[in-house]
Amino acid sequence: MKDFAPISLIALTFYVLSVTPSLPAKNIQELVRLAKARPGELNFSSPGNGTPNHLSGEMFKTRTGIQMQHIPFKGSVQAIADVIGGQIPLNFENIAVVLPHVKAGKVRALGVTSAQRTPFLPELPTIAESGYPGFEAVGWFGFLAPAQIPKDVLTKLNSETVRILNAPEVNTKIAALGAQVRPTTPAEFDAFNREQIQKWGKVIKESGAKAD
Repeated sequence: MKDFAPISLIALTFYVLSVTPSLPAKNIQELVRLAKARPGELNFSSPGNGTPNHLSGEMFKTRTGIQMQHIPFKGSVQAIADVIGGQIPLNFENIAVVLPHVKAGKVRALGVTSAQRTPFLPELPTIAESGYPGFEAVGWFGFLAPAQIPKDVLTKLNSETVRILNAPEVNTKIAALGAQVRPTTPAEFDAFNREQIQKWGKVIKESGAKAD
């Protein structure tokens, strides 16, 4: 917050809570009931310690009051492969990674971590609307500049970033990666960043999560 000046957000990505098809849970409520009936027995995978996927799972544990063990992998490929294979019951994965497996029936999607439903899976409810209002976990990309950047240069960089992100061909390519374009003003990006630091700082303190 001291060393950088915000230019603009670029895009947001979201995560899908998916389970292995053999798990007897068809929605978030059933998953929570199952986890409470079998405390500590359900594991969830992620691409690694400290990743947004991992922290999404930790926030889900805190909000629902369930006990789950986190199993970190070195990347998304193995993390989702073990859910497909049934070795691990569930995981939180980027929508672009998990979508083909959901459509192929290799995993069952129960909820998305975004505040609103995603157009990629419009029938899939959010975790927030599944009984946990306010639940939201997003990954994000943004542009930052050195803190001492002249104001006029920052303004120019912001306006050009917004113009480029709103170009149809750029917007389409980013959307194809499973991300939602989100240009902002510098002030909006600053407020967003502060809110994210506060939110995830709380999750990290409560869970004791560590980064590799």
